[in-house]
Amino acid sequence: TIGKMYGVDGKRLAFWYKHFISSYEVWEQRYHAADYVLFKENIGERLSMDETCLSQGELYTIITNKSAHGGKGSLVAMIKGTRSEDIIYYLNHLPRTKRLKVKEITIDLSPSMRLIAKRAFPNATIVSDRFHVQKLMNEAISDLRVDYRWQAIDQENEEVAFAKEIGRKFIPHTFENGDTRRQLLARSRHIVMKHHSKWTDSQKRRAAILFREYPAIEEAYGVSMKLTEIFNTKCNRSVALTKLARWYDEVEKLDCKYFNSVIQTMQNNYATITNYFENRSTNASAESFNAKVKAFRNQFRGVADIPFFIFRLATIFA
Repeated sequence: TIGKMYGVDGKRLAFWYKHFISSYEVWEQRYHAADYVLFKENIGERLSMDETCLSQGELYTIITNKSAHGGKGSLVAMIKGTRSEDIIYYLNHLPRTKRLKVKEITIDLSPSMRLIAKRAFPNATIVSDRFHVQKLMNEAISDLRVDYRWQAIDQENEEVAFAKEIGRKFIPHTFENGDTRRQLLARSRHIVMKHHSKWTDSQKRRAAILFREYPAIEEAYGVSMKLTEIFNTKCNRSVALTKLARWYDEVEKLDCKYFNSVIQTMQNNYATITNYFENRSTNASAESFNAKVKAFRNQFRGVADIPFFIFRLATIFA
């Protein structure tokens, strides 16, 4: 685009920028950039760690400094892959004195991420992101809804076949908002994913019908919203522990197979999840940084030259 603006061949301009105008040729991390880049000067007391895809499914683990707020000085490390042994090996190249100064690091619910944080930053409090916990709960409700939807599809197919058999035209039952049972369950996807205060008027009508027809979905949605309220309530860790214990009891009473994995995951990450209530830290900064990386990648319709792409990221964010 810039080349066209100035009447210059775009490919030639890109070549000159890479090899002469930019400092890529003298960048000291150029030769290992495809595997890892480290910026020890950007290590702060509060970090975030997440993974993102650069090109053709190639995942990179990214560590960022929260205090930089997604701007200059954000990028601490970018390492190819997600294998904990490899990430730990490269992070150990960072000065130990700086790694020991890290007080807090936020991660997702991955056991490998937890191991990396524990080994590379031994003095840091590990915080599992609350939004990943809530996402897991939302996915369980969605699975329950989808299960009912398949049942509705099977029922409708049987009714269609029966109508053909007796020589009548099939007319599906519709609810007061005009949805058939199949449509009701399909169109309720976003309803069960967000707080009832954000529903539109049509969504409120649809939710009322959905909960009337499927009380199990209503119970599951109510339990999910209680978890959100626990995270949103400003309280100390001891109070939060009590509230979560009561919440566990409510989930167990539902006796729903879809929530067994949710409970098991939360029990396995109980300590790191409840660390959220100390400083109410989330992994939102890492998610925001990943979105910037993906937006930058989309401008070029993919990444053909990974080392040069990482160099450009480093120029902006490191």
